[in-house]
Amino acid sequence: MSLTFALIRERKNPPDKRVVMTPQQCVLFKKQFPQAQLLVESSPIRIFDDQSYRALGIEVTDDVSSADIMIGVKEVPKQALIPGKSYLFFSHTIKKQPYNRELLRAILDLKISLFDHETFVSASGSRLIGFGRYAGLVGAYNGFRLFGLRQGLFDLPKVHTLYDLEEVKEALDQISLPQHFKVVLTGKGKVALGAQEILQHLGLEKLDPSDFLNGQSSAPSYAMIDILDYNRKMDGSLGSKSEFYQNPEHYLSDFARFTKVADLFVAGHFYGNGAPIILTREDLAAPDCRIDVVADVSCDIDGPVACTLRPSTIEDPFYGYDAHQHREVSFDQSNSIGVMAVDNLPCELPRDASHGFGQQFLASIAPSFFDGDQDKNLERAMMTNHHGALTQRFSYLKDFAAGKD
Repeated sequence: MSLTFALIRERKNPPDKRVVMTPQQCVLFKKQFPQAQLLVESSPIRIFDDQSYRALGIEVTDDVSSADIMIGVKEVPKQALIPGKSYLFFSHTIKKQPYNRELLRAILDLKISLFDHETFVSASGSRLIGFGRYAGLVGAYNGFRLFGLRQGLFDLPKVHTLYDLEEVKEALDQISLPQHFKVVLTGKGKVALGAQEILQHLGLEKLDPSDFLNGQSSAPSYAMIDILDYNRKMDGSLGSKSEFYQNPEHYLSDFARFTKVADLFVAGHFYGNGAPIILTREDLAAPDCRIDVVADVSCDIDGPVACTLRPSTIEDPFYGYDAHQHREVSFDQSNSIGVMAVDNLPCELPRDASHGFGQQFLASIAPSFFDGDQDKNLERAMMTNHHGALTQRFSYLKDFAAGKD
């Protein structure tokens, strides 16, 4: 049976210019899967315009209702959903996000099969597709931009005014950092690795945590720290990552020691429920807290980073934090801490982010539709089915969808 795929128009506000496949990747898709049909829904906002697809022989149309599988990036508004279809997009429902409860209800009522990009994982549980690298790249850049503005050292352009990642790095080539400047970066995943790319491009020296804390470098430097570097067991015994994941309540944050030496904190970690607060109000208000800017790429509100009071926006990405009164102030107010907490960072680099996402989609997701799902990627990712029911893996959402949770 021949399947028809459609790249759908992004309809969520604020507008998102990203797309799952670039024009060139659509050509690769057709070559790799000649038995499939591919449509692109006309869009006035996509970073690659309609003509760039048409020029490569890809069909662009206002009506993609004939397609079997609809592929987008952000949530599809309820009124735009087509009954009985299969959809792939970030639904932001798997953590019981209340603002998308009605969307999940509509998907069930319309008997739609939903595959959330976030639920595409390997047999071992690792994510197969995402924009994490680009969140880290843009988040770290924005952290340096805020530091330059607060200190009056340099004025980097906004990322979304630049053409691509190459221009971002060219902008960074024009700045210089104070001799003893230090960055602490949490995380080891794709977000943190993306942020690390920026630090490496700027030539910061990488130090292990002990050398970082002991001031072993007089040049700009950074430490990339993992869970056991900034958490310790309450009873003083040695812990392990596996134990931390199983029993995070047995641990306390040990991050305060990094606040005494770091100028910039880039938060690129994954934060699990029950884990200790990483950066507390007390840490931020301490007299020896040196941190001037927090670039919270993870952006968990009322979560592990106390100064992240709200998400910020691409147009207005910065605010200040008054640590003594735990309130928002202007980002350039004296005695404040600068905060960058944009929650849709990859949107600032749509060209590169789309290309990177498309590479992952072609390599890890698309083949599953044509090889009998031999790796069970689709089986694991399916949240709802054509019978209007949640699959077993996501049955924990039943009460949420029904309004009881």
